Amino acid sequence: MTGKSGLRGWLAGRLPTLSAEVAALIALLLAAVAASPLWALAPALVAVGLLGYTWRNALRGGSVPSGSTVVTRLLLLACAYLLGVVHSGQDVALALGVGGAALAILAEPAVSATSRSVYPVSANLRGSGLRPNLRPNTSRAVLVNGVAVVVALGCAFLGAPGVVALVVSAAALALLAFTGWQAVTRVQARHASETRLNAALAAYEPAFLLHWEAPAGTAYQVAMWLPYLERLGKKYFVLVRSEANFNEVVRLTTAPVVLRTGLTQLDDVIVPSLRAAFYVNTATRNNHLVRYTNLTHIQLNHGDSDKVPSHNPVFRMYDKNFVAGQAAVDRFAANGVRMPAEMFSIVGRPQVENVAIATTPIASITAPRVLYAPTWAGFYADSNYSSLHVGYDIIKALVARGCSIVFRPHPYTMRSAALLQESERIKTLLAEDRRANGRPHVFGPEAETKMSVVDCFNASDAMVSDVSSVVADYLFSEKPFAMVAVSTPGDRFTDAFPLARASYVIDAHSGRVANLDLVLDDLLGSDPLAATRHDLKKYYLGDIPAEGYAQHFLDEAGRYL
Repeated sequence: MTGKSGLRGWLAGRLPTLSAEVAALIALLLAAVAASPLWALAPALVAVGLLGYTWRNALRGGSVPSGSTVVTRLLLLACAYLLGVVHSGQDVALALGVGGAALAILAEPAVSATSRSVYPVSANLRGSGLRPNLRPNTSRAVLVNGVAVVVALGCAFLGAPGVVALVVSAAALALLAFTGWQAVTRVQARHASETRLNAALAAYEPAFLLHWEAPAGTAYQVAMWLPYLERLGKKYFVLVRSEANFNEVVRLTTAPVVLRTGLTQLDDVIVPSLRAAFYVNTATRNNHLVRYTNLTHIQLNHGDSDKVPSHNPVFRMYDKNFVAGQAAVDRFAANGVRMPAEMFSIVGRPQVENVAIATTPIASITAPRVLYAPTWAGFYADSNYSSLHVGYDIIKALVARGCSIVFRPHPYTMRSAALLQESERIKTLLAEDRRANGRPHVFGPEAETKMSVVDCFNASDAMVSDVSSVVADYLFSEKPFAMVAVSTPGDRFTDAFPLARASYVIDAHSGRVANLDLVLDDLLGSDPLAATRHDLKKYYLGDIPAEGYAQHFLDEAGRYL
């Protein structure tokens, strides 16, 4: 993000609040000099309207930061006091109501700060609190405080009895006090859980832990490994580093989940029974745990592909890197990352154990079903391999050939407005074709949440993707697939991404597909790469028998427990 666009974003977020403060200040000045409240009415209404716009998310049931728009609300209360008490001489009840509302608003930051200190410590762990400590709902109190401001203004402008404002402000103060009491007691409960945490974990006697930190909405990284860690038959817990991750993992497992955000807090969870720590990504905070040299640190990663992140030098900091096949080992060497052979263990990809292997040539299928599984844009420009910008043209060509489509975009697609727009275009196309021609396309929640990746594999006869870990996993099926060359010209794509030797390459490096018809002829017809896929399968996914495929991982992981 550039400095100019960052400033624009900041202004866009602050403009309603700043405008409300200006309008409230104008209302206050007019109230100070005008004998008639009508002069101050218009700017006051503008301020209240902008206040509601700023809080629109909270009004829909969302959250609003405590202590926000404090200046606006205090100015409006001062305006109400001047008009209602100074100019109009209303009873003392209005003055008390204004004072009570102001006191509630001024107390918000303290209650908010206390509330932020409430966070879960553990779940599913006997002896340390089986349920997470929920943060008090400060948004509710903030909204009631806002109502108190509006009521005080209404009493001042309309000449209504001040006791109404007094009652509402008293209710606002009572709710804020109750919220503060909740926050204090829950902070105390959190401290008590933290005090018991080490003893509770020691009594539980876990053999290993799974460490995870990632942006919210990335739970697939741990979800793919939890079933296999369960099958190890050893006690373990999941260590997460953010509250968002905690809430996601608690929904995925009955194993203990522990939240430790800070570096020094990790001492609480390193108990004598621990033998190993597993990781599923290369998050920066993994460094916090790797320093415990009494553990064996094992990187599992969350997929195998030829992407730049898959040969990141940071993998050298782990004692062992569990990789799917020899291709992963060679990938590091090919990219100048020197790692001793003993740092690797080839364990296959246990997640593909239930992927069905092709039994029928693609050419014999009259109306094949094609899975389109594009990746996302990546965090950095050099790892942007997404084909979604040309996905519409590819899907349109497949539909024209009588194919039905399973469309499963990457979960991070929504992080890019441009990619999300292209994804919606494809869904619209599929919906229209399904209505017009009755083809059984699968997309939306059905493909993205109700079906697993393996379900999508098994529901398809061929696949189109790009540089993504789903390509290596799909190789297990031995079904034909195409990869879209985005970051590299098609004629050099295989050199940059060796897995493409088993793929039909769609050249979209120029921003438009150039050889789509020829690729689809091979993909859906003669399929000349069938033998190549069979050979590369062992190279990328391990020379492991399909029968009991996942057991190879379980045996290797068990050696360190």
